[in-house]
Amino acid sequence: MNGHVPSPPLEPLLQDSDPGMHLTKGKSHTHRIILHADMDSFYASVEMREHPDLKGKPVVIGADPREGSGRGVVCTCSYEARKYGVRSAMPISHAYQLCPHAVFLPPRFAVYSRTSERVMAILHGYAEKFEQVSIDEAYLDLSYLEDFTDAEQIARQIKEEIHLSEQLSCSIGIGPGKVVAKIASDLQKPGGLVVITPGQIKEILYPLPVSRIPGVGRKTGEALVQRGISTVGDLAEADIQQLMGVLGRWAVPLQKLARGIDDSEVREHTDSKSISREVTFETDIDSPSVILETLEGMARELGKDLAERNLFARTVTVKIRFADFATFSRSRSLPCPTRDIRAILSAARDLALPLISKNRVRLAGLRLSSLSHVDRNQTTIGEFCG
Repeated sequence: MNGHVPSPPLEPLLQDSDPGMHLTKGKSHTHRIILHADMDSFYASVEMREHPDLKGKPVVIGADPREGSGRGVVCTCSYEARKYGVRSAMPISHAYQLCPHAVFLPPRFAVYSRTSERVMAILHGYAEKFEQVSIDEAYLDLSYLEDFTDAEQIARQIKEEIHLSEQLSCSIGIGPGKVVAKIASDLQKPGGLVVITPGQIKEILYPLPVSRIPGVGRKTGEALVQRGISTVGDLAEADIQQLMGVLGRWAVPLQKLARGIDDSEVREHTDSKSISREVTFETDIDSPSVILETLEGMARELGKDLAERNLFARTVTVKIRFADFATFSRSRSLPCPTRDIRAILSAARDLALPLISKNRVRLAGLRLSSLSHVDRNQTTIGEFCG
């Protein structure tokens, strides 16, 4: 994350890590493999992409500093600004005092939101399950790979696709659970890729400051350090009675997180942000016509869903997984929202054709996003744009 959103309080995070919530649910994977993707200095990076002359300069997104007398806070800032001590959620007046020569810009949330939609469409295409947790941060369940080396290759592919399509960088962490993956994604920012396997928990996590565990805020961290618990390893190996004296009922789940034990699921959101269909073929398919027919069937099903819910879609995403589990997703934003099956299918075919001639296909998927409600009589892209 950019840091523009305050760290979550301890209690909600630990509730999400309830050991009673297990992944199984019909899955037969031998390993849990969770990927956490975190866009690097997202707002500032988008601004630098839009205005290349800003690259290399300290950029601060937030309220008007008014030469040090402004009110409001910093939303986020570039890494160049962070070198001067500027941080997210800092009073904008203080940021100006630290770095008066920075470029101060007001946030453009509509631009960031549109960019986020495209990035999340790319990420969603690789996941068995997908959970967007902020405008610039998401978890992907890659347990279908059953191998951390393969997951690392997928992560490199994701980073390359985001860079090529959006000219942005992200940091990625991979681990056996959400918390470990999140910690990993923060270890080599910006642009990092860190994999922590179950066998590397002690080697990598234990030397880290206890504050690295998401949800351990300043006060909790200080209370632990006062009792000689300064690292993740100290917390993992501490006497549980001592911990309960500091953390109360959160002592047990927090110690489990320190030990890398985290069964919290990657949760698909079921709101109206997107609708999708996927088909895993019984045998790998090398016939483009069969794959296109499958996408056509999905387009018709999704078109019916849109009509029943009086929704229109603007973004079409095709997902293709090959026999070797390499996964590609391609997205296109239509000129206007539509539920015209012809427009959806045309976009899907254009996105799929460059992919499906390369290799045997294991899975095909189609997703519609950027959903909106418009006049129910406007059913085609031509009518809506006219």
